[in-house]
Amino acid sequence: MLRTPVRKSIFVAILTLAAAFVSLPQSFTLFGKSFTRPDININIGKFSISRNLNTHLGLDLAGGSRLVFEANTGGISEEKKIDALTGVRNVIENRVNMFGISESTVQTSNFEGRDRIIVELPGISDTESAIKLIGETAQLSFVEVVEEAVPGSSTPSASLVPTDLTGADLERAEVVFDSNTGEPTISIQFSEEGGKKFAEITKRNVGKQLPIILDNRIISAPTVQEQIIGNSAQISGSFTIDEAKELSIQLNAGALPVPVELIQQETIGATLGAESVKMSVVAGVVGLLMVGLFMILSYGKLGLIADVGLFVFSVITMALYKLIPITLTLPGIAGFMLSIGMAVDSNILIFERFKEEKLKRNISDALEVSFGRAWDSIRDANVATIITSLILMNPLDWSFLPSSGPVRGFAITLLMGVLISLFTGIYVSRNLLRVFVREKKEKKK
Repeated sequence: MLRTPVRKSIFVAILTLAAAFVSLPQSFTLFGKSFTRPDININIGKFSISRNLNTHLGLDLAGGSRLVFEANTGGISEEKKIDALTGVRNVIENRVNMFGISESTVQTSNFEGRDRIIVELPGISDTESAIKLIGETAQLSFVEVVEEAVPGSSTPSASLVPTDLTGADLERAEVVFDSNTGEPTISIQFSEEGGKKFAEITKRNVGKQLPIILDNRIISAPTVQEQIIGNSAQISGSFTIDEAKELSIQLNAGALPVPVELIQQETIGATLGAESVKMSVVAGVVGLLMVGLFMILSYGKLGLIADVGLFVFSVITMALYKLIPITLTLPGIAGFMLSIGMAVDSNILIFERFKEEKLKRNISDALEVSFGRAWDSIRDANVATIITSLILMNPLDWSFLPSSGPVRGFAITLLMGVLISLFTGIYVSRNLLRVFVREKKEKKK
């Protein structure tokens, strides 16, 4: 029974060391020696994990790219225009998210009667890369290969003829694995009308290639083996996982309801500047040190254990920011700083209760009772904050709740901080105190 807290404390120590490794900068100097932390790159058979462990900063901290697209809504009625623009925004937003760009902002606007989509991408300073990421038009179409005899030549010429099957008929594309070969393939799902068009096209192109064109470029040219009846089909080939994933992203991105054209591109500098970022970091470190000093002065050795828990909290939080990853903005940093107060709040409630309980019973029992009776207050305070964070995050994207990136960034870091603070305040501090109390009792004996 006495060994359990020790084992749990060892687990906490191992977890802290692993989190500290992830939290380290890419290059650092220690005791006069330079070190470089490697990124995560694990390949075990078909299982692959590759993660860049750099800190991701938002537009206000690191700058990025701003792209303005103009939507061609001339042939759409006013009643359907809003739905069409919403569809364009959602498709672009999904494409950006599928490429791993978090904290992006995609919004629609109307300027002098022209409908526009404004895209802001933090951390992408090369606008050419950003254009390649999103695509200038992202119009997807399926074309037929028509061979024509050339007079005086034994080799016929081939031309591409567009069909009426476009990205608007495609509902989704995803990577699946062939049950027989285990190789990655792309499963595509058409709308009901799209399925009928696809059946007719495959019927007259059995044994021929059916190129798929995105932005006037052939992204795939699968061969039709037989007529495909139904709303689903598969594109197979010698794909790697990355190639299959990229093709599925391109197919999904091609389902724009209306064509768009890039009309403006620019690189945005960090609005806060390097000096402001440095001052924010210094303020955060000073805040941590002041909280730690307050805990030691108020609770002595108990406060020192609380500071260890606060250190574990900070290291795990920074590690998760890099692993998920979370794009840090100034509001996001504010959420992290607020969660620091929540992290020590539970310890204060427990220690104040402990002062009363140790007058009535022995120290070991007083410690357990203090944790048990303080839990109700800790739970209520944190549940209220969690609910508030979820409302600000607006995960279901309800129109009557906040939807801006900075607000969501604040909510995400606050929610993560509260959940991690519950772990460090209840699990980490409690087991460290159990070990401390046990050793103290053994010394008395």
